[in-house]
Amino acid sequence: MQIPTLRRKQPHSLSKRLTSRTPSKPARALCDTLKEYLDDDAVDEVYKAYLFGAQAHAGQQRYSGEPYIHHPVAVAEILTELKLDSRSIIAALLHDVIEDTPTAKDEITKEFGTEVARLVDGVSKIGQIEFESKEHAEAENFRKMLMAMSRDIRVILIKLADRLHNMRTLDALPLPKRRRVARQTMDIYAPIATRLGLYQWSRELEDLSFKNLYPNRYQAIERGLKKRQGNRKSVVKKLQTAIESELKRSGVKAQVIGRRKNVYSIYKKMTQKRKSFEELQDIYGFRIIVDTLDDCYRVLGIIHNLYKPIPGRFRDYIAIPKANGYQSLHTVVFGAFGESLEVQIRTVDMNRIAEAGIAAHWIYKSETMTAVQAQELARQWLLDLLDTQQQSGNPSEFLEHLKIDLFPDEVYVFTPQGDIKKLPRGATALDFAYAVHTDVGNQCAGVRVNRELVSLPTVLNNGNHVEIITSKTARPTASWLNYTVTGKARASIRHYLKKQQGDEAVKLGKRLLDHAVKSGKYGRIRLTNQVKSDVLSNLGLESWDKLLEDIGLGKRLPAMVANQISSRRKKKKGDTNEHKNETPLAIDGAEGMLITFARCCSPVPGDNIVGFLTAGRGVVVHTFDCPNIAEYRKHPDKWVHVNWADNVRGVFAVNVRVDTENKRGVLANVATAIAEQGSNINNVNVEERDGRISTIRLNIEVKDRVGLAHIIKGIRRVPNVFRVARAKG
Repeated sequence: MQIPTLRRKQPHSLSKRLTSRTPSKPARALCDTLKEYLDDDAVDEVYKAYLFGAQAHAGQQRYSGEPYIHHPVAVAEILTELKLDSRSIIAALLHDVIEDTPTAKDEITKEFGTEVARLVDGVSKIGQIEFESKEHAEAENFRKMLMAMSRDIRVILIKLADRLHNMRTLDALPLPKRRRVARQTMDIYAPIATRLGLYQWSRELEDLSFKNLYPNRYQAIERGLKKRQGNRKSVVKKLQTAIESELKRSGVKAQVIGRRKNVYSIYKKMTQKRKSFEELQDIYGFRIIVDTLDDCYRVLGIIHNLYKPIPGRFRDYIAIPKANGYQSLHTVVFGAFGESLEVQIRTVDMNRIAEAGIAAHWIYKSETMTAVQAQELARQWLLDLLDTQQQSGNPSEFLEHLKIDLFPDEVYVFTPQGDIKKLPRGATALDFAYAVHTDVGNQCAGVRVNRELVSLPTVLNNGNHVEIITSKTARPTASWLNYTVTGKARASIRHYLKKQQGDEAVKLGKRLLDHAVKSGKYGRIRLTNQVKSDVLSNLGLESWDKLLEDIGLGKRLPAMVANQISSRRKKKKGDTNEHKNETPLAIDGAEGMLITFARCCSPVPGDNIVGFLTAGRGVVVHTFDCPNIAEYRKHPDKWVHVNWADNVRGVFAVNVRVDTENKRGVLANVATAIAEQGSNINNVNVEERDGRISTIRLNIEVKDRVGLAHIIKGIRRVPNVFRVARAKG
């Protein structure tokens, strides 16, 4: 989501974009930074992109009042911290050009190449498409972003940098919008940054989101940290000196860095452990960076010998890396002054991944196993998410699964072959089956954990050896959703159940339609492909199985479909005179069905209509804007497709409300105006609202919507009438 802009259209010829050769202050600072690790040709290309973007955004401002181009320049500067390549920096400078200006993707391709255009398009939102709701739009935007990420991981790096700068400048927005952007950042973007190993960005996104969502809580923790930092600064310094001295005495070359937890992680710990700020101990900690893998475990022994470790607080992420490739040893010890300290121990290469995540591949242009592993793990996670998205029934499910997968407090279990599978904490044996493969999950009949048979809902723990027993006769059931937690498992189960329901509905629909055709005395009907095509075209459907499924699920009446098939067959035979003396039915394809016109909205030919199957009343027809069908709008599967037949004959009752001045003879004049249009009054009711105004409610007969319009115009011309409207509801 971009910060909204105040836009003004400008000409966009390339010659005008490149007229200025004097760099602005932001552009000059960006180019100076890039010169530290890019060659001159690459920096020149970046500056060309700056001029292109500056002209494209000319006249646009952010809510803060600064020129809009300052935002993409700031995004590019954030990416220089990761030392990304020139293509990424150019895409960052142009990331809003497609979305917020008339510039087309083809123009970017022409000026900067296909790679840059693809990156920019991946970051851009889908602003040209209308969605049913904001949730649908949000889900579709994330789906597109994930698709682009799966092709080039740099897309999400640009998107995260964009969101980080937006969060840094969020104060310019109105409070409701600040809270909405902050909530989305907390739920989606900060966890994505964590998942990709960009911990520095993740912590800042969390703190900025927390600050805007709960400003009072944020300020309270900030005040507590400042107070505690003043009291304990000397304590932390003494502990750091003691650790450095012990490592030097042991002959280990290491860098010791003091660190403090970010505000949001402190808040999470307070809420999870139900402790006050004063009760928390391990707010401060140390990071120890060494040269070799052996030194990591050697330093761990030195620290545990120097300070007592707290049982159960040791994590070895070197032997079993996190899903994003993160590796480190974590331990919590009691310090010399009664402080609980978290100590992280890692190599220089591991620290690169910890600080820059998957971006470490571009920082050092290194093909080390660690960088490649980080990329592949991130890519596999994205592909799993896309697989989940394809199996999700709707955007709501997709967002639910996305948020589940973004908060993986992980457990590590082993396959029978000794491979490691990472699952969110609380995952069950059935989640493991789907993590192995969707087909394994769908055919799961039993599970062995540590060589003992257990039930499918068994929650897995770290180090469990899990073996899945499959059977060709096993099938998912709805109850499986009650004991699965991973997005992949839940999406796969729902997808299977919907497909199974659809297959059964098709079979039932075929039986119902065959029965309706035989019992309707239509004679022997041969369903040719042409007849099927005509019926599907009339109903707005794509396949015959979809029509049969709708019949089986009760969304369409088999008798109505049989009538439409029969009418199409007769048209093909040229049998057009069989019922030439009969009055045409009002609703096309409803032969033999009970049709009721709703009295609340009194539909007339020409109205947009919708039908609902109601017990005892057949198909009840309403106007599409009738206020009484608000509840039905939430369940479009209950609608019956209806439309007015051609050349409808007869009259239809409709309600009209007339507001008049309370004077003698007004009612007679209104009745005369109606009679002049050839209409009849079925019922009239006069309500005196006060001493001056009266409301006349009329039920009149009309042939169609056009005739009603003529009547209303005639009534408006009556003296002392100041409002006429069709009455609904």
